[in-house]
Amino acid sequence: VKIFNSIVCFPWQGDKNNGFDVLYHNMKHGQISSKELSDFIRERATIEEVYSRSMTKLAKTASNCSQLGTFAPVWDVFKQSTEKLAACHMELVRKLQELIKEVQKYVEEQAKNHKKTKEEVASTLEAVQNIQSVSQALQKSKENYINKTLEQERMRKEGATQRDLDKAGLKVKKATETYKSYVEKYANAKTEFEQRMTETAQKFQGIEEEHVLRMQEIIHSYCQSVEETHIQIGEVQEEFVKNMENTSVESLIQKLAESKGTGKERPGNTYLNDFFLRLSYFLFFSLLGTSRGPSPVTLASQDALPIAVAFTESVNAYFKGADPSKCIVKITGDMTLSFPSGIIKIFTSTPSPAVLSFKLSNTSRLEQIMPNQQLLHSDSSQSDTNTKDFWLNMPALTAYLRKISEQNPAASYYNVDILKYQVCSNGIQSSPLNLVVYWKCTSSTTDLRVDYRYNPESMQSPAALTNVQVLVPVSGGVTNMQSLPNAIWNAEQSKSLWKLSSGSLRAKFELSDGPSVPATLAVQFFSEGSTLSGVDMELVGSGYRLSLSKKRFATGKIDFRLHQSNIYTITRRCYDSRSWCYYNSLDFNTFSAYAQACSFVIEMSLCVCVHSQAAIWLTAEI
Repeated sequence: VKIFNSIVCFPWQGDKNNGFDVLYHNMKHGQISSKELSDFIRERATIEEVYSRSMTKLAKTASNCSQLGTFAPVWDVFKQSTEKLAACHMELVRKLQELIKEVQKYVEEQAKNHKKTKEEVASTLEAVQNIQSVSQALQKSKENYINKTLEQERMRKEGATQRDLDKAGLKVKKATETYKSYVEKYANAKTEFEQRMTETAQKFQGIEEEHVLRMQEIIHSYCQSVEETHIQIGEVQEEFVKNMENTSVESLIQKLAESKGTGKERPGNTYLNDFFLRLSYFLFFSLLGTSRGPSPVTLASQDALPIAVAFTESVNAYFKGADPSKCIVKITGDMTLSFPSGIIKIFTSTPSPAVLSFKLSNTSRLEQIMPNQQLLHSDSSQSDTNTKDFWLNMPALTAYLRKISEQNPAASYYNVDILKYQVCSNGIQSSPLNLVVYWKCTSSTTDLRVDYRYNPESMQSPAALTNVQVLVPVSGGVTNMQSLPNAIWNAEQSKSLWKLSSGSLRAKFELSDGPSVPATLAVQFFSEGSTLSGVDMELVGSGYRLSLSKKRFATGKIDFRLHQSNIYTITRRCYDSRSWCYYNSLDFNTFSAYAQACSFVIEMSLCVCVHSQAAIWLTAEI
């Protein structure tokens, strides 16, 4: 017998059999405790958020301190450490908010389970009410039996008449029968009560055991989140102590000399170096592949080391008919850093080269960021959604650059893939080129029309689309083509190619073996000097300078099984009209019913059904 049975199953545990009420209300109190725990965690999250915002405010105070003088770099250490502490507490806020959602979900589950349990134990409640009612009636009948018996005995002692004694005897007999009847009813009610209460007590105990386990799991998650935050705070504090220990008098004076010194080379050489650097980076990104030939740049360990960055984005779009709401756009990007070959010697000869840190801006427009886990570190707990800080693992970067330099020692610059990202898209509004295609296919000709429009609103800084091309496969044995603007027809591949400026294109194809099957339309374009995301990079700290920043986007790979080229896609599909479209004796409704019965799938298609002398264009999805 489980623990709860000792409370409710046996009538001698309470004269009024109130154990059911005790356990039922105990179950309801479990829901109250869940809500109270949720409120407690919410209050803790609020306190952590207030503290995090206060630390962020303090970090801004450190950044506003004087950046002049030898002591200026120390404020950067304070600022970074305080920002990381604020991020640790904000990360705890995020975890606690997720935990609150979990508790709220459990509270809702509790309410449903309690309602279900109440319905399931309704028969037990009836048994409780029955035994309570029978118990009261039994007690009254017992008292009545005792009173009648005593009354009969009293009358016999007092010498009452035989007639009165007979009347009293009848009353005793009636009281005895009633008392006996309620004893039997009580025995039956007691049996049913104990049976149902045994089952109900087990059910209540199961609910309470599950409740306590769930509460323990929630508290364990709470403790784990707090403990992880404390560990992170300890790591930040340890890092702060090490940074302060490494901030010696000599290093502060050296940094002052690096930031304020006029240099060791003649100004002419510096300008010449920068010119060659920009020229080489430009050639590198046009062709921070890897450019060939000796490096014209001479680097010194005390100089601000030059790097270049390139953002390359690929836009993929899937247009489904003329409905803009059905357009799907996916934009991905790559960030690449380029390092001059001379930097490897500096990295390998310096025990602790300056950590290369940078900040990405406009990250609120990014849906996902995937850094190079081997080379790049980031603070995942940052509260500012529009910026994100990163820093490179310098030993890993040095080893990587040394490895690729050994493989290609003649290179002047080396390319390193730093991170990839996916841009938040808003359907057709995120596509720089919007298109709609129309097909009209008969047995002898195919008419094609493509409307397209440049969409500058998709870019933060609008840039022109160049090298815009449209490629369309046309089946059915094309014998002649007429188009505006003019197109190039490839008879071997049965494809037509247009190079466009703006507006629309129209074409008519004469066929020898028609009709054509509407096919996939391929579009290519390129844009230099801008990105669709608007994401940008800014170096943080000293030791490096950004010599060149390149931005561009182009059509990318389509993530559909139908296509495997760098294209935009507009899908048109229909079944061979020769096999089922021409039913001269069927009306339109009959034809549609026939198509549905045969499970023909028509996706954004235009098919011809000839009825008598009229051509019916079917444009529905079945």
